[in-house]
Amino acid sequence: MTSLRVLLGLLLIAHLPGCVRAQQPPAPTRVQAAAAPAAAGPTFVWVEGEQATRTNAVRHPWYGQAVKRELLSGNDFLSHWSDRGPGEAEYRVTLPAAGQWALWLRANPVQASLKLQVDTGPWQPVNLSAQQTETVNLAADGKPDLRFVTWCQPATLDLAAGPHLLRFRFDSANNNHGSIDCFVLTTRPFTPQGTLRPDQMAAAMAQLAAANQGWFPFAPEPDPFGPESAIDLRFLNEKLAGENGFITVRDGHFVHGKTGQPVRFWAVNGPRSDITDGATLRRLARQLAKLGVNLVRLHGAVANQDGSVDPAKVKHLTEVVEAMRQEGIYSHLSIYFPLWLTPKAGTPWLQGYDGTKHPFAALTFNPDFQQVYQSWWRAILTTASPATGRTLAQEPAVMGCEIVNEDSYFFWTFAPQNIPDPQLRILEKLFGDWLRQRYGSLEAAYQSWGGQREARDDLGAGRMAFRALWNIFNEKRPRDQDTARFLAEHQRGFYQAQSQYLRQLGFQGVICASNWTTASAEVFGPLEKWTYTVGDFIDRHGYFGCFHKGDNAAWSIREGHTYRDRSALRFEAEEPGKPRQFEHTVMDPKYDGKPSMVSEHAFTRPNRYRSEAPLYLASYAALQDSDAVVHFAFDSTGWQVKPNFWMQPWTVLTPATAGQFPAAALIYRRGLIRPGDLMVDLKLALPELFQLRGTILPQGAGLDELRLKDVPTTAQGMQQVGLIDPLVHYVGRTAVSFTAAPAASTIRDLGTWVDRQKMTVSSSSGELRLDYGRGRLLLNAPAAQGVCGTLATAGAVQTTDLTVQSSLTLGQIVVVALDAQPLASSRRMLLQVMSEEKGTDFRTTPVGDDGVQRITNVGRDPWLVRELAGTVKFKRADAATLTVTRLDANGYPAGPAGSAASIALDPRTVYYLITGP
Repeated sequence: MTSLRVLLGLLLIAHLPGCVRAQQPPAPTRVQAAAAPAAAGPTFVWVEGEQATRTNAVRHPWYGQAVKRELLSGNDFLSHWSDRGPGEAEYRVTLPAAGQWALWLRANPVQASLKLQVDTGPWQPVNLSAQQTETVNLAADGKPDLRFVTWCQPATLDLAAGPHLLRFRFDSANNNHGSIDCFVLTTRPFTPQGTLRPDQMAAAMAQLAAANQGWFPFAPEPDPFGPESAIDLRFLNEKLAGENGFITVRDGHFVHGKTGQPVRFWAVNGPRSDITDGATLRRLARQLAKLGVNLVRLHGAVANQDGSVDPAKVKHLTEVVEAMRQEGIYSHLSIYFPLWLTPKAGTPWLQGYDGTKHPFAALTFNPDFQQVYQSWWRAILTTASPATGRTLAQEPAVMGCEIVNEDSYFFWTFAPQNIPDPQLRILEKLFGDWLRQRYGSLEAAYQSWGGQREARDDLGAGRMAFRALWNIFNEKRPRDQDTARFLAEHQRGFYQAQSQYLRQLGFQGVICASNWTTASAEVFGPLEKWTYTVGDFIDRHGYFGCFHKGDNAAWSIREGHTYRDRSALRFEAEEPGKPRQFEHTVMDPKYDGKPSMVSEHAFTRPNRYRSEAPLYLASYAALQDSDAVVHFAFDSTGWQVKPNFWMQPWTVLTPATAGQFPAAALIYRRGLIRPGDLMVDLKLALPELFQLRGTILPQGAGLDELRLKDVPTTAQGMQQVGLIDPLVHYVGRTAVSFTAAPAASTIRDLGTWVDRQKMTVSSSSGELRLDYGRGRLLLNAPAAQGVCGTLATAGAVQTTDLTVQSSLTLGQIVVVALDAQPLASSRRMLLQVMSEEKGTDFRTTPVGDDGVQRITNVGRDPWLVRELAGTVKFKRADAATLTVTRLDANGYPAGPAGSAASIALDPRTVYYLITGP
């Protein structure tokens, strides 16, 4: 849900042991270098870190020896730990030919500093974040301290043939610690796979496939981003993000300021904030653009725990914006989340905290905190870029700013136990002032409430207390109604004031307030949304979870955790034994005619039904005319099962998720599925909302494990009655307007499109049909056709232009036009196929008989995909003249596949290009 969770594993650095007598490593032996056979030409030289030709490295018994040697290349490494000075190691290598030799290094990345000297050249810092991948904890006891190694690619060296000297220096601030397991010099693309050398990769992949019958490795080669790739969607983006002006709002949608052209955002959260290497950022930007992404949400703090701005983080934020801009990708800035702060005792702008609590709600009412917060925005938006000379306020590639992430007066975290007394007194005084203005005196307020008092009320100090949220939305007493109105008006006023401040700083893009859910979607939900309407668009978050439980399950997947596979296409409840849950985060009402965004969205791992997500989200977001879908989270530098040491539940760069982006992004961004009819036009009168009458169209909460823990047990699973059928969102569009007085609403009958007995729902456009009884979605639009979900029992599925048949129990088969023409006449089409994914060696064991599984091995690289199967036949009269070409995982031609008259799906091919004469 946030970058905080992505980084927690590496940030939990344990205390190092006390002084232990260091031991010298054994005398170094001659370097062992490996090169490919001469017939293949110069390809690589592999060097073991422990076999330095000369070194003064000091091996610490704990740091250098209490490690899992079986995870190291050659079962050993070179490490240094000394308070007496830096350690150095030199290596002599002989290159078989001159050329550009990429240096790949497996070394310690945690609080480490490393420098490199090549031959007699100058010492240069080694960027350990450059294309960082496969971070591994070496600690024998499993503790997340300093004992890690990772692969990185910090340099490409222009070297002559013959002997060369490479020297490394360990000079970290913490006892000059550092380590090198091995390094590789290569002239060919290299994707690290543990300790495998380049010449061992092919055999290892073949062995892996043989050991996993019915699955194939999904391990794309490094992408050269050549023009031959048929799945490269870079052309959908502007040449430079912002070249058509700042993003603004017109007629309820995002548009380019100069041209007025509408734009939808297919987006991701990321990249990770610890990826600081410029070359890596540029490569990631190019990869995202290829996948159809045109927006990144940069979600991370720029301030230290004391509230001071970190200039390095501000600089890095600007660098990311500029890297993305070059690939036509906009940036959306999110810089504050209460979970990023734990104020210490004596913090002058947050009195009462003791270093154990997060400042939930405090920013909304504490003026001292607001000044500190505004200093963060001032630094971000008014610091000139060294590269462009522009500030981010002047940068049209910055699409938007978000005021607060996931905090609200109306969520369960707004409770006395979470807010220290000095802070709560500030808000209670504001409530008292509001009541005096409303009633003339606090005594008059009591009379209006029938004398209802609370223990913390203090008339002498002018403070009035807050009842628990559960009591407010259930009992709805006069005092509760006034409380809700005060909280809503005050929260809305805060968002308005902060929005005005951003405008004063010169920001010209769009602004959103927040994105959080509430303790009651029916009663508090519309009040929360009303507070957001002072912004330019409405944001929200949503996760489709899989009953994932275990220690730190909020942000990691570990052995011993449990989970349950769960289908969204079937509306399966997350908890075993519960009835269907007709609630999903794709459901998207428009509020007050403003654009809508879901800035965090994920089907969390390890649910096998994750592969439902991309086409499901793209299709129904297009149907509801949503304006931005932001996937959480782009947390890796490659197709990694475990991007950091801890496996995260929401990784985007996987075959089942990003692997399906090409077709999904085309469907959504090009509107290949048309918006549905307006089925609900709901008018909500503010006086009635303040009376806590609620809404008949609540936007349900899709909580992940991290925030679900904040919900009281008695509140989970509460049923609401008298509501509009939530399947309306699968029929067409819905709109909500806030009015000063009651007004007539329009609610269309769903009988034409919803059949509860057959368990089907069709879109008003006729282009989507969901069979939620069987878990199957049919796409049948002119330029996008296919079927998703349970395929084996479907037989021959008919669309207007295709016949699709497959034995897959879970599969996604779709054809989209690359030239935006109907499939009946298109001359260039993409056929995309997916089944399900898992990490290599991922294993589980059943827990009981309700589908819950216990993880016994979280798995490793590479990804495995269940082998694909089926046939796709075009009904066009000229189908036999349409050429079909198999593509590799990067979209490059891999061989002929006959004609479109009948395409037999290859078990290991995800993409096909179909072209006409």
